[in-house]
Amino acid sequence: MNIPQPTDLELLATICFFLAVLHTFVTKKFAEIGHRFPPGSILENLFHFLAEVEVVFGLWAFIFLGIMATLTSTDQAVSYLEGIHFTEAAFVFVIMAMASTKPVMEVAGFLLSLIARLAPPRTRSLAWYAICLTIGPILGSFITEPAAMTVTALLLMSTCFKSESSSKLRYSTLAVLFVNISIGGTLTHFAAPPVVMVAEKWGWNMAFMMSHFGWKSLIAVVINTALVTLLNFNELKKAPFSPKLRKESPWWIAVIHFLFLAAVVRYHASMAFFIPLFLLFIGWHDVTKEHQDALKLRESLLVGFFLGGLVTLGQLQSWWITPVIQSLSPGELFLGSTALTAITDNAALTYLGTLVPNLSDSAKYALVAGAVAGGGLTVIANAPNPIGLGLVKSSFGEGAVNPIKLLRYALVPTIIACGCLWLL
Repeated sequence: MNIPQPTDLELLATICFFLAVLHTFVTKKFAEIGHRFPPGSILENLFHFLAEVEVVFGLWAFIFLGIMATLTSTDQAVSYLEGIHFTEAAFVFVIMAMASTKPVMEVAGFLLSLIARLAPPRTRSLAWYAICLTIGPILGSFITEPAAMTVTALLLMSTCFKSESSSKLRYSTLAVLFVNISIGGTLTHFAAPPVVMVAEKWGWNMAFMMSHFGWKSLIAVVINTALVTLLNFNELKKAPFSPKLRKESPWWIAVIHFLFLAAVVRYHASMAFFIPLFLLFIGWHDVTKEHQDALKLRESLLVGFFLGGLVTLGQLQSWWITPVIQSLSPGELFLGSTALTAITDNAALTYLGTLVPNLSDSAKYALVAGAVAGGGLTVIANAPNPIGLGLVKSSFGEGAVNPIKLLRYALVPTIIACGCLWLL
């Protein structure tokens, strides 16, 4: 393998990129340090800020741009930013804010609770848990993975993402949620970010995705859900079945919300369309505010900031990823992309794969299959993961989510996903 000599700018971006990766693994330590300072003090707020996983890549992207502006010029740093496409980050921000609204959540909870009520009363909490972790991720193939992550994470809040829930339940559920969302969006060619990055260039359509990825992913989702349900059987059996069949918002409001969502999904590649549409949606949300909860703008903006920073630093990583991909056999590429996904967003990884000339069909499959299989290993592995973390992290206490513990619980569902996608 012959890795070319990087330019000074590429080397700087790579150093900042890997420092950001290391930062994500010590966010818990920053939170602990913050507790040593007086409540409300600047130092306490600073260390809690550094403990926000969603902030990490955006922060290091600004450090990179600051150094770049110092070494070259501010104009060159701004010019570099202008050459980057932030459409995916903006899309995730918009779709998360829309999907987490009260009418959408009520419809999702209503339909899933109807299914759960088919189970005997004593096992309804188990049925609810299993249905959310199965159907929720699969919906990601149609309403997009960011929207599915938002809906599923919020629906599971009352069952397992509570401060009084055991650590085993919270971490194992979060790990399976991340893995299932990552593979559950592969039934179509427009929903999973790592697939979107390659579908048009490689000519992958819905029929191709269903025949090569979809049915295998369905099997893996079901197996993962069954295992995590059995692992937490005793605790889940005692959990309350809280979803209600009664809706508080009128159906016509929910229908209009879904029309907004459908329009954003349909034109997700056009930021010039979906950003003005989102501003219109904010106006609609305000008009119907008596049937709404507050928009989750802070959580959505943090996730958008995370992805924007990831794209900013990831843009200059092809100098080492491209020769790595070219040097591997399909089997090695599958395992390698699964491992690399743990330290870089899988959409960025598959995008870099499109830059590699003359990639074989088997190598293309191996790259994408490995990228989606490893999408649950870390928070940064898959674009929707920070969304789920942002919604449920309060149940983990102020110490934040331990990335090593999350990785440990994600290993088994990841191995199952790998087995289904590679061996079936």
